[in-house]
Amino acid sequence: MCCLTLTVAATSAEIYKYIDEEGVVCYTDAPFGKKSQRVVGDKASPETEEVSVVIRPDYSGYVHQAASKYDLEPELIKAVITTESNGNHRAVSRKGAMGLMQLMPSTANDLNVSNPFNPEENIEGGTKYLRQLLERFNGNLTLALAAYNSGPKTVEKYGAVPPILETRQYVKKVFSLYNGKKKYEFSEISSPSQAQSSPMYKIVLDDGTILFTNATLEKNSKTRL
Repeated sequence: MCCLTLTVAATSAEIYKYIDEEGVVCYTDAPFGKKSQRVVGDKASPETEEVSVVIRPDYSGYVHQAASKYDLEPELIKAVITTESNGNHRAVSRKGAMGLMQLMPSTANDLNVSNPFNPEENIEGGTKYLRQLLERFNGNLTLALAAYNSGPKTVEKYGAVPPILETRQYVKKVFSLYNGKKKYEFSEISSPSQAQSSPMYKIVLDDGTILFTNATLEKNSKTRL
């Protein structure tokens, strides 16, 4: 994480101080959980104060890498990141979702994301999960985004975007940031039941035994099924 030292007027903005997992003291203009301490605000003295303002790095490289791998638009992934965490790779929600794309612990485990706070791992896992949801909902981005927020089983229960205010606002916000395609088409892999079946033959052997096979054995009593 990059830090920039600035001279900030105490009455111009609120600045919060917190200590990260590595013991580094950071300053930011947004509260970071319950352990944040406001050090500059509207009620502070009018004197100027020198602080280190956290500048979030650009994760475009990881976004484009994941987008290419899972055949999604980078702008979609960026919109989800902005909606989920506003680009804060250390973000943790009240429900325990972690990192840039706010992966729940169980989801991160299923996606083999060992460190959800690692930007590259988190974006890789979140993009993979979004791709899985798109496939699950036949490329319907609206339902996939709703499932990303509220869970796929909830969306399947209603067969539409659930009547949950948070979920509806979430989908609306992502679309306000993303102006790409709303429907994704993926090449389908045929399941064994969908694959064209080979012809089957019924053969009566000399001793009266009935044999079923897909081989074209030469027998007068052979009947194609």
